[in-house]
Amino acid sequence: MTDMGAFREAVTAWAAGGAARAGDAGVAARELAARLPVRVAVLLEGPSDVAAVGALAARRGRDVAAEGVCVLAMGGAMSVGRFAGLLGAPGLGLRLTGLCDEAEREYYARGFRRAGAAPDGFFVCAADLEDELIRALGVPRVKELVEAEGDLRSPETFLRQPAQQHRSPEQQLRRFLGTTSGRKIHYGRVLVEALDPGRIPAPLDGLLAVL
Repeated sequence: MTDMGAFREAVTAWAAGGAARAGDAGVAARELAARLPVRVAVLLEGPSDVAAVGALAARRGRDVAAEGVCVLAMGGAMSVGRFAGLLGAPGLGLRLTGLCDEAEREYYARGFRRAGAAPDGFFVCAADLEDELIRALGVPRVKELVEAEGDLRSPETFLRQPAQQHRSPEQQLRRFLGTTSGRKIHYGRVLVEALDPGRIPAPLDGLLAVL
């Protein structure tokens, strides 16, 4: 839905704050939220999380944008308070939820609390979403998918580096997925599409269930 993309862009500019452009973006966001209408905002740390959520929704035959759900990347967990204040009860009055890494749990809890915008639950990955997906698929299957995507030589070179020798296979793959711009986004979709229906990581499954 093109209009949901416009809403997402307006919210991101609005959250940047400070300039006249942010004020204009706030007006645009309010108008789009009312027209679409938007009912839920899913606050995610980055674009790879957006790719994974979108892939799982598509697997389940859902068009979340058409359902009034805005899935957006905030550019980091420390921005959650700003986005929650604009989109939750103090601002547009949308229902809020989200997905975060274990290390960022407190940022999310504190950000929602300070904004006075209680979420409709937010879901926490043990380390991060890539870790959840790698454990759900298993290391051999992830390596098969990497090979199928034409990236086989890259991880072989990467894994021979001395810095990787003390890490577990799961940790090595997580590091590999984050070494090149855009790789985490690409594999966020690829790994989700390869999951057995009974092996969807609980945080991701729970998030889709409340939308």
